[in-house]
Amino acid sequence: MGRTADWYNRFAREAHGRSQVYEDWAIGVAEDDAVLLLLRELPLAKRQPNLIFAVSRLLGAPEVAYGPFRRWLLAHWPTVRDQALRRSTQTNEPGRCAAVLPLLARIPGPLALLEVGASAGLCLYPDRYSYRYSYRYGTAAQLDPPVGPSTVVLSCATSGAVPVPSTLPTIVWRAGIDLAPLDVRKPSDRTWLETLIWPEQHERRARIRAAIDIVAADPPRIVRGDAVDALAEVAAEAPQDATLVVITCGTLVYLSRVDRGRFAAAVRGTSAHWIFLEGPAVLDEVQARLPPAPRDGLFALAENARPVAYAAPHGQSIHWFASA
Repeated sequence: MGRTADWYNRFAREAHGRSQVYEDWAIGVAEDDAVLLLLRELPLAKRQPNLIFAVSRLLGAPEVAYGPFRRWLLAHWPTVRDQALRRSTQTNEPGRCAAVLPLLARIPGPLALLEVGASAGLCLYPDRYSYRYSYRYGTAAQLDPPVGPSTVVLSCATSGAVPVPSTLPTIVWRAGIDLAPLDVRKPSDRTWLETLIWPEQHERRARIRAAIDIVAADPPRIVRGDAVDALAEVAAEAPQDATLVVITCGTLVYLSRVDRGRFAAAVRGTSAHWIFLEGPAVLDEVQARLPPAPRDGLFALAENARPVAYAAPHGQSIHWFASA
């Protein structure tokens, strides 16, 4: 049970200062042999704290201290277990578009956008959101879609020579690949997306809801399939007069190391530009070229496996280290 307990202790540290509810729950689970024994009924990947806690809240768990939550979990464990086996965490955070945009905007357009691990496709609409980039001592840029300010406004703090664009890219085609796509037009899928947001993150939940409304008005094509096996077929659907861009955001960690290598080779086989926003250790060829990170918990931002910056996992900041 030690491996699972360690996972929950790490999650508690991650939740510190961001969600008191999840911090309390994670500390409680890590020290609770009875609950850890129940979690052993699940495959290791399905014991993920964020998955177990989100499923519990979806089923009506009280967002209170660990004691009442524990009593609820023990009473409802068979249902929680079944839902955890059926679901997966699909953090579809549109804020990641703020980290991706500086690379996306400098690729010759018009663009055809293909996201692998697209979930509901909220990151396929960077041209429909507004952006507020800031330096330490002031505003770097404000960008809005041509039709005017968006209901989704993404704020991003920058350091270094971030090539903040002056205009948004023109996207003429967008598609996604996911093992279990979500459809924001379905109330149940919309509810699951919202439940994956941590309890106290009300501003982020409001942003997700606004992004869902934008996507629901013009839903993308999202293909159910494997990241490696489906890539070439879906990429071939992109219009020939557009520049194909493949995006991965926090997706490759769910692939085995062998499959990550296969995926990198598959992307190169499409001749697409590849924008990578992933954990620093996810791909060896990216990790080998990274300088030390300014702090823990950052993702690597890379273009065609060449790292250019570190970024906060949800696009809240970019720390550029490549030449402009």
